[in-house]
Amino acid sequence: MFPKAGAVMLTNWADRIRAAWQSSFDGIMECGRLLASAKAELAHGQWLQLIDSELPFKADTAQRLMKISQDERLTNAAHARFLPRSRETLYELTKLPDDIFEQKIADGTIHPEMQRKDIVGAIKKEARIERERDLASKQAALPEKRYGVIYADPEWRFDVYSRDTGMDRAADNHYPTSSTEEICNRPVADIAADDCVLFLWATVPMLPDALRVMDAWDFKYKSHCIWAKDRIGTGYWFRNQHEILLVGTRGNVPAPAMGTQVESLIDAPVGRHSEKPAEFYELIESYFPNLPKIELNARAERPGWDAWGYEAPIGTEAA
Repeated sequence: MFPKAGAVMLTNWADRIRAAWQSSFDGIMECGRLLASAKAELAHGQWLQLIDSELPFKADTAQRLMKISQDERLTNAAHARFLPRSRETLYELTKLPDDIFEQKIADGTIHPEMQRKDIVGAIKKEARIERERDLASKQAALPEKRYGVIYADPEWRFDVYSRDTGMDRAADNHYPTSSTEEICNRPVADIAADDCVLFLWATVPMLPDALRVMDAWDFKYKSHCIWAKDRIGTGYWFRNQHEILLVGTRGNVPAPAMGTQVESLIDAPVGRHSEKPAEFYELIESYFPNLPKIELNARAERPGWDAWGYEAPIGTEAA
């Protein structure tokens, strides 16, 4: 037990801090300052006793309140009209680097009605952007070029029920195809960076083969999206109107920040045979603007990408 004088001091501090806490969220700053002053003045152990026995919150909340009150950006009068009144949201703001804090003030991300999830999302987005940029710089420094993004549309050979009657619309009529075994044996892992993402196209009947290829190339399946076409095709069970873009990774590749992911169903018109819509290039570029990229089985040149394959533009083949 603490002496009577100490108990009176605790009661005085408790009354003042409780008043600041209960008044409104506008008292957050004062509450944090009082907690810091109490911690500096009270004897060892008394500050925790104060919180445990006298105050309506726990020590972790007290620590956050003090951090809020000690953040010079939050106590800056010039920022006052932009700041939210929620202690949870204010605490998340303390985690922002100075330059990002000023940027978020300027672009309106920080405003009085903002919620904690808004700033948490912004923090994760900035962290993901920085991580992708850092990964790109490391890969660019490798002595032999390795790619952080590999985009592949293999020339699948689909075995129809009858080579005599079922070949009229087969891929073999448009370009040379390869067996799944041949595609698996390509040394794609040799051009992949340690941290790399693979976007791999698969038609409906070739989905098991595509997963087999992904594994052979040393990638682990993560997710997929769907290309919804404006034209109905053929099929044995259903008349197919979509293709599947599989996503696999190796190493440590940052997923998109929460709230920046695109929808998994993408509507786009059909072009010439096996040509993929520009929307998917744009998707990949938005997710990974800085990582070195290569397209396997490329059919056209795209700025910022290397290319390899049967129809790859001259001068852009990967070594």
